Amino acid sequence: MKIDPALFLDSAISEETRRFNAEKVAELEALPDSWSVPPAVVRELRAQGRGAFPMPPKCPRAQVLTIEGPHGPIQIRQILPESGEPTGVYLHIHGGGWTFGTSDGQDDRLEEITRTTGAVALSIEYRLAPETPYPHGPDDCETAALWLFDQSPFAHLPVVIGGESAGAHLSVVTMVRLRDRHGMTPFSGAVLTAGCYDLSLTPSARNWGTEKLILNTRDITNFVRCFLGADGDATPADISPLRANLHALPPALFSVGTRDALLDDSLFMAQRWLAAGNDAELSIHPGGCHVFQAFPLEISRQSNSEIDAFIRAAFAGNR
Repeated sequence: MKIDPALFLDSAISEETRRFNAEKVAELEALPDSWSVPPAVVRELRAQGRGAFPMPPKCPRAQVLTIEGPHGPIQIRQILPESGEPTGVYLHIHGGGWTFGTSDGQDDRLEEITRTTGAVALSIEYRLAPETPYPHGPDDCETAALWLFDQSPFAHLPVVIGGESAGAHLSVVTMVRLRDRHGMTPFSGAVLTAGCYDLSLTPSARNWGTEKLILNTRDITNFVRCFLGADGDATPADISPLRANLHALPPALFSVGTRDALLDDSLFMAQRWLAAGNDAELSIHPGGCHVFQAFPLEISRQSNSEIDAFIRAAFAGNR
């Protein structure tokens, strides 16, 4: 995998992206400290659109399915294509540091994926930390994936799994669990956007500092503490999948911006994916902040278009 070093130069960042980053930092610095209040308060503010990411309108076609899991019922948000039978399944796991986020917090993007790929989008409402820390969230995602392949009406379709940030982490954990615990390698592809794959923190995460460009070192540290508890061990492969045996996993698209505190996680994981004998694509976007794909930028349109093309190709068996 050849990576162009010019992508990491300051001169490669567009004026639009540069301006957006500066405005976002100023906006977030003006907000109250999100770690000064309980997570439930932050979740409510985010639901009102008063967080780092925009809160899109809810899809009127969405349905909520409920399945049983080891820790109680699990909801799965389903968005079908507007017309025709689905050509595949996009099994989505939302981000939010294992602490925030909801399955309905990205309806607009999931609707777009149903339009551009013909997929049925299924988004997992997994349990959140710190109220329900590890292993609750990963257990819910594992259970939802097993239901999809064993019991759902879509079991005959090709499936691409994916998510953003913590959702990308949980996607890898889910793939490894299905392989190791159930002897299953059923996914046709994986869309892994700005994931956190080493919860002991990669150099870019540890050295980012205090700048509030969506995510900083303090945020990542606090998210990990919520997920694992104050004395949790970040080294097991089920927690930090960068350390896992990654053989026999599907083709993956890793997407990340160069102004993301988790940049190294994608750079490192893409290389480990290849070294395990899997196909991997690494898409690097100059100046992109953490999960920049959620914002109305040209680099976002480019990245989302790449993701859609990857999903289509995976459904067609061309990955």
